[in-house]
Amino acid sequence: MKLLLVSILAFNLFAQGQKRQAAPSAEPSKSTPEEGIPVTSPLVISKCGGCHTKDEKGNLLRISWERATPEGWEEALKRMVRLRGVSLSPEEAREIVKYLATYHGLAPDEAKPVMYYAEHRIQDETNIPNDNVRGACANCHALARPLSWRRSPEDWRYLANLHIALYPQADEAFRLGISAGGFDEERHHLEPGAPLPVDEALAFLSKTAPLNTPEWAAWRARMRAPKLSGQWIVSAYLPGRGQFFGDMEITPNSSADSEFTTSVKLTSVKDGSTITRTGHSLVYAGYAWRGRSKGAAPAKAPDDVSSDMREVMWISPDQTTAEGRWFWGEYQEFGFDVKLRRPSADPTLIGTDCSLLKTGSQGTRVRLMGESLPGKIAPADLDFGTGVTVRRIVSHTPNMIVAEVDTAADAVPGKRDIALGRAVLPSAIAVYDRIDYIKVTPDSALAHLGSERHPKGYQQFEAVAYQRGADGKPHTADDVELGPIDVNWSVEEFYSVYGDDDKEFVGSLSSTGLFTPSSDGPNPQRKFSRNNYGDVWVVATAKNEKDKEGRSLTGKSYLVVTVPTYIKWDQPEVGQ
Repeated sequence: MKLLLVSILAFNLFAQGQKRQAAPSAEPSKSTPEEGIPVTSPLVISKCGGCHTKDEKGNLLRISWERATPEGWEEALKRMVRLRGVSLSPEEAREIVKYLATYHGLAPDEAKPVMYYAEHRIQDETNIPNDNVRGACANCHALARPLSWRRSPEDWRYLANLHIALYPQADEAFRLGISAGGFDEERHHLEPGAPLPVDEALAFLSKTAPLNTPEWAAWRARMRAPKLSGQWIVSAYLPGRGQFFGDMEITPNSSADSEFTTSVKLTSVKDGSTITRTGHSLVYAGYAWRGRSKGAAPAKAPDDVSSDMREVMWISPDQTTAEGRWFWGEYQEFGFDVKLRRPSADPTLIGTDCSLLKTGSQGTRVRLMGESLPGKIAPADLDFGTGVTVRRIVSHTPNMIVAEVDTAADAVPGKRDIALGRAVLPSAIAVYDRIDYIKVTPDSALAHLGSERHPKGYQQFEAVAYQRGADGKPHTADDVELGPIDVNWSVEEFYSVYGDDDKEFVGSLSSTGLFTPSSDGPNPQRKFSRNNYGDVWVVATAKNEKDKEGRSLTGKSYLVVTVPTYIKWDQPEVGQ
């Protein structure tokens, strides 16, 4: 009997092993592969051609059937160095990434939807089609990571096999997926013919991010060297600090047509303080700006705008505008939202210091920043839309207009354009008759404890006012965003267990909404000498705005303060 049981058990284990070997349908396709992209760089061929064999058409195995962002190619190159022993000097690695990110890169229209990944923005991904794709791809990293690549169907399957080889947990996720209740094991017992999560994910990626696309074909024909030299107008927004305006001088590097040095001067609309910075950048594929810059003085605090920054920007195909993020911090939690445009001989409006006008208000002073503004400006030259009248022009220079405006009591609430002749500043100012609620951004956040060995991860909060739209319901699409307002900041306990005391230990919140986490390590003042982790509410209480009952308006954000990030997954060298 024992021998029979052992035999049955051995057979079951063998059958399960065979099933596990056969189950991944992520085997490379045996069909005829599509046309690859020939590799023409002698350096890439010499350094990569030993393993990535070359065919008669000039294609290198795998490489010719892939396209990616600069960060994607740098990540792949690091893996080759780390796992395959490829020997490269820093100069060679840089040239290889430049070549691949340009000639095996993404078109501007392909890169823009996933720019938030390179810009280190926290974003709720709404483009995940179902839970199986989420479990197979987005349980360990953002979906933007694979969508930063373009591959042939065969190569997407090779990528799935690579995950199984490198990451043991990937095999389980690929087969079982992740649903709201955890691993969906019963589904494949009840539906043996149902596609595996990895199959759904590969079908989605092959369709959504194929190797050959009309966008890439058009861009390969249209791509040209970036001609960016000269002065650019900069508008930048820093959460907690407000709006900045200024100029950037871009100078081309004489030894490379895709490399530049930069000099920036920005002025704060809020307090008039100035920022000066110098830096250098590379532009991949004619549009993908990756740079680094530093302030005129050493940084004295984590949120100091003199800190060394990384710059990620998307240059428009006609090379007249750019947009992106300049960020810094060990976790890249601080950053400017930046827009650049070339100056014009025609009058140009850049921005305003006022984000909202209340109905019935009189003589509200509004500053408009611009370039090449006319020498003579009459009140009738400025247009804020129906119901808003320019009372008088207080002052004006070629770069600024100060005006006083009256807002009618029956002015229609909503976002307004500001126009000066043919110069238009779209959705620049909001007219409102009341503030219905305030929203703290981000609405949920993560901060990291730190120590001498592991830097802290900070979090900047901001309170934004809203007026409800016509449907009268909060948090709907027709609500009017009115902009940041003055608030008092505080921390409240998020009660998850009896006697919760997290707010006493997790960290502190400044008057400007900057959360500084506590130090890492056991704390003898806490029960059981626990670490300083925990979860709390970050609360913003309006200084001047009341609700219908006369109570101050408040908004909340859920903050989790957790352990340090012990491993960094990043590609900072693409801007060097």
